[in-house]
Amino acid sequence: MDMLSLIGLVMAFVAIIGGNYLEGGHVSALMNGPAALIVFGGTFGAALLQTPVSHFKRAIQIVSWVLFPPYADLPSAINNVIGWSMTARKDGLLGLEAVAEAELDPYAQKGLQLLVDGMESEGIRSILEVDLYTQEDRDLQAAKFYECMGGYAPTIGIIGAVMGLIHVMGNLADPSQLGTGIAVAFVATIYGIGSANLLFLPVASKIKVTVLRQSRYREMLLEGILSIAEGENPRSIELKLQGFME
Repeated sequence: MDMLSLIGLVMAFVAIIGGNYLEGGHVSALMNGPAALIVFGGTFGAALLQTPVSHFKRAIQIVSWVLFPPYADLPSAINNVIGWSMTARKDGLLGLEAVAEAELDPYAQKGLQLLVDGMESEGIRSILEVDLYTQEDRDLQAAKFYECMGGYAPTIGIIGAVMGLIHVMGNLADPSQLGTGIAVAFVATIYGIGSANLLFLPVASKIKVTVLRQSRYREMLLEGILSIAEGENPRSIELKLQGFME
């Protein structure tokens, strides 16, 4: 689990709710069903209108990366590549066939299989780069779903505030109805701005960081596999791949 994400999420909401309490407010004052329906329903609907189905499905799949990001162990991966290069120098590229069959990472497995098949380095690069950039673009487009929700939420919150004020203006003769309209107006604004800046935009940014980290991991594997295909010395490969370390 990414503890920094969890701490940040909890701290953000505790700060808002705690500050409201210290000012003499009550949590119940921030709970408003109509405001929540307007802001979150409207934001979600607008985001769905903008997003293709495939990107939406992927966005749902990778939202867990905020707390449970896929682990990219670069040092271990570099050691694996060095081991593959030593095997290739000792037993030839066909010696990597058993390694490819046992590899769990689909991207690494595909690269190793291309080595075993005897494909030239340029052909390997072409195939693996298509996989790398396609996956990166797919995940970044999915992250934009949360980014666009962060863009729409404040505006939808303002719409909710205006609707609340319209309700107030329409009931000036009935003081008992004024409180409800004013509550919707102010709480909708809080929901819109708060959800955008405390949830949607941070989630989008965190997913993008994870996507780019995964891409760097695959770029390192790509360079390692190409170096093996070109018959480079394991020590030279190690020095090259260490440049990918953070």
